[in-house]
Amino acid sequence: MNVLLIGSGGREHALAIALARSPLLTRLIVAPGNPGIAAVAACLALDVTNHAAILALCGRENIDFVVIGPEGPLVAGLVDDLNAAGISAFGPGKAAAQLEGSKGFTKDLCAQYNIPTAAYARFADLTLARAYVTTVGAPIVIKADGLAAGKGVVVAQSWAEAVAALAAIFAVPGTQVVVEAVLHGEEASFFALCDGVSALALGSAQDHKRVGEGDTGPNTGGMGAYSPAPVMTAAMTDRVMREIIDPTLAAMRARKTPFRGLLFAGLMIGPDGPQLIEFNTRFGDPETQVILPRLREDLLALLVASARGTLPDTPLRLSPDHALSVVIAAQGYPDRPQRGGRITGLAAAAAVPGVIVTQAGTALADGQLVASGGRVLNVTGLGADLAQARARAYAAVTLVDYADGFHRRDIGRQAL
Repeated sequence: MNVLLIGSGGREHALAIALARSPLLTRLIVAPGNPGIAAVAACLALDVTNHAAILALCGRENIDFVVIGPEGPLVAGLVDDLNAAGISAFGPGKAAAQLEGSKGFTKDLCAQYNIPTAAYARFADLTLARAYVTTVGAPIVIKADGLAAGKGVVVAQSWAEAVAALAAIFAVPGTQVVVEAVLHGEEASFFALCDGVSALALGSAQDHKRVGEGDTGPNTGGMGAYSPAPVMTAAMTDRVMREIIDPTLAAMRARKTPFRGLLFAGLMIGPDGPQLIEFNTRFGDPETQVILPRLREDLLALLVASARGTLPDTPLRLSPDHALSVVIAAQGYPDRPQRGGRITGLAAAAAVPGVIVTQAGTALADGQLVASGGRVLNVTGLGADLAQARARAYAAVTLVDYADGFHRRDIGRQAL
């Protein structure tokens, strides 16, 4: 099977590593890819927003199956265009991808189908939104309705902070906001593979969104993660499937927009059980980097089954190992990351037992590996327990020579 993987980040590097192990694979192409991915797949330059170019590439390279990494192409309807051209693809169509593309859509669906989530209100007008915040007070959660690369959420601790967040969102014409009550408990990320009718639990993780140690500073796309999430016991996993995932699949079927692909639920586990924070409709980053190394199944076979509506009815096998990933980001991230910094030492880091180094925002300049984005590298450690996984990851981080980079030193510390 000739497979095309769309994307260029750390998530796609982790996906490429897992896909390359499949006995079903004949050839793997990643577009546009990155220098790290080039070690396991052929990389081709491509504008992922140009659907016609993607279809043309599929024709030239005799692609049988497409895996879409980032959310943008999914929300833009790439799966629909591929299917219309007779090409099978993993991921939801445009209508189903609204679960990520519009937070308001998801909140309304939760309200209609009694899926547990925070109380909320939606606004397309700044004046009305300000009045609502003034009435309900702070702390309060302000979310941009559309895609925001994991950074469109402000947990405002004061009225002034909430109003400033609203003003920033509404500065973009045509935008809307969702204003939510603050949930309390422990956050967890949960992956479920879906085929439109049924779902399989793929794994759990806990992400570190804030840029600074001690969970301080602005939200980012993620500064590190570990898997499994301790709060996601077998009993809690069953509840999440029963109370959130399965009802969502039923709701999407009732709307004639069945969901096929990866449903990534951001959860708050509190005294009343699991509540949905938000849905993503693709593999998360950096959660993928800690969940996929634990998967003991053929990933490609599972993704094909998801697209065909034929997922197995047996639980997926995961390693009992723990995994912890540290993100090395460019100074200035998330606002103004410095690009162009030289990176060395990756071979030494990857040689640490139990360590996988995946590249995210990297490029080659005059034959040298340099930073080209905000989140630059993921250093993932595997171990018999979280302490060992963490020790291995941080031991490998010290071997990376990247003067313009920084990382959090407390990934996983709270769990320990």
